[in-house]
Amino acid sequence: MGDSRYFLQVTGKRPVRYRAVFSINTRDSLEQKSSKGESFLKGTFILTVAGFVVKVIGSLNWIFVSRILGGEGIGLYQMAFPIYFLAMTVSQAGVPVAISIITAERVALKDIWGAKRVFRVSMAFMLCTGLVFSFLTFFAADWLIDFHFIRDARAKMAVQVLAPTVFFVTLLASSRGYLQGWQRMTPTAVSQIVEQIFRVITMILLADLLLPWGLDYAAAGASLGALAGAVTGLIVLVYFHWKLDRDIERDYGKELAPPPGQERESAAKIMKRIFMLSLPVSASSLMLPVVSNLDLMIVPQRLEVAGYSVNEATELFGYLTGMAVPLVNLSTILTASMAMSIVPIISEARALKQMGRVYTQTAASVRISNFVCFPAFVVVFVLATPIASLIYNAPGAGPAVMISAFSIVLLGLHQVSTAILQGLGHPTIPMVNMILAAAAKVFLNWNLTAIPWLGIMGSAWATAADMGVAAVINLIFIYKFIGYRMEIPQLVKTITASIVMAGAVKGFYDLTMSWWGIGAVSTFGAVFFGCFVYIFVMILIGGILEEDMQRIPMIGKYTIRALRAIGVFPRSEQSVDRTSKEETKR
Repeated sequence: MGDSRYFLQVTGKRPVRYRAVFSINTRDSLEQKSSKGESFLKGTFILTVAGFVVKVIGSLNWIFVSRILGGEGIGLYQMAFPIYFLAMTVSQAGVPVAISIITAERVALKDIWGAKRVFRVSMAFMLCTGLVFSFLTFFAADWLIDFHFIRDARAKMAVQVLAPTVFFVTLLASSRGYLQGWQRMTPTAVSQIVEQIFRVITMILLADLLLPWGLDYAAAGASLGALAGAVTGLIVLVYFHWKLDRDIERDYGKELAPPPGQERESAAKIMKRIFMLSLPVSASSLMLPVVSNLDLMIVPQRLEVAGYSVNEATELFGYLTGMAVPLVNLSTILTASMAMSIVPIISEARALKQMGRVYTQTAASVRISNFVCFPAFVVVFVLATPIASLIYNAPGAGPAVMISAFSIVLLGLHQVSTAILQGLGHPTIPMVNMILAAAAKVFLNWNLTAIPWLGIMGSAWATAADMGVAAVINLIFIYKFIGYRMEIPQLVKTITASIVMAGAVKGFYDLTMSWWGIGAVSTFGAVFFGCFVYIFVMILIGGILEEDMQRIPMIGKYTIRALRAIGVFPRSEQSVDRTSKEETKR
């Protein structure tokens, strides 16, 4: 199924439009990689597995921590976390993404000396910013409470114990960015898992040990888990940096130098290039903690206007930010992994002027995002209250979880589209889009949350709108730059299969609950049955092809084997021969 598109090549003066012919379903371009890195699929697979493991561990953690702290204690923790997140984001200033982009460009052009120099210069800078913002976070806690940015004074201790974490997380993120620029995703994956394990163990132990002292001490103890995780994750990355240096020495020799005819860049020139890329990325990333802090100021206050007490508002805030949002993030593991993998891939392709490869990567990423996120939305939306009861022992979080489900599809598209624009060298655009989206969220948060019959659901709607506005505008600009637009027929098929899946999930859950009355069995059973129905309907209506399935990490190859066994897809040899003939014709 070939397709012809027009591409816009940015030359520095004005876009130049030229014609290129290629197939969206061609695997070769998707699996193309640098000689020293991992393919797009492999990198996505590795990060997806790691992300899944991390989220599962994190979900199990929240089960125990939620039972220890309760909704009010979780609310205190979530009041401190946006402050830490803001400081961490400002401290990093988008530099990790800039490191990844510049490193990928240098490696693609065989400038290994330049890649290593970029890392050394950037890490020296990050060492300084990490220290500065750690101290600022610690000493700002009292001011934040005095000026009512934090509505509950009991969250002060949690803010202060999170302060040292800013320093270590800043170094951790920058180290990952450099390794990702080499298209090495394994170090990120391993360090994430180790980081999460130590984080969770520390959170549970300290929250439980300090609970007799009060909820403020318990929330602070839980916050210390972030520090333990960051330190251990950084230690793991030291090993992978050593391993990369050995590989570089083996492949390029001990003595590295700039390519012939290229002058050695000064540290000032390197930092200027980093800032040109990192500042828009930083501003875009900064919008997330800024919006979180605006939520911190607006949501509890507007819930009080709606008629809730301070304690009730804190509990509802915990339902949304500590229970509903983690479920949304869990559902977008794959899209977050793709976003991380696709930035250096597209940067490399752009440096080599392979615009057809850029388009193919974009098309594949959006299709996979929709294919995975729509059924995830169905599961969370239909089973909101059972999931909240089963995981968090908090059925009251059901309404917030249900409305937050809409954010899954929109967040997936936002993650992927933002990464694509960053890889294309347009990091400013996602920044501006996030500002516009944040303005929409603030407006909706202020008005909807104060409506008594909406309450915390109003804030959940505002969050979904935030992601939706940013994603749509991102896609408009992607079309402008490379000519890509979402395939409407494919989207319609995905939505149709999701609607059928919703009916199947609801029917299975209600029926089995009336028979057995076992919530865990009915919930998990409904999830698996719904996924089966979704895949079946997608195959039945022609919504999924073998070429699509081959792109999906983890489940793709196993699903293909099963479908070949029942005759839905041709045998491997036939498929290969057919693909080869089609490519020969092209």
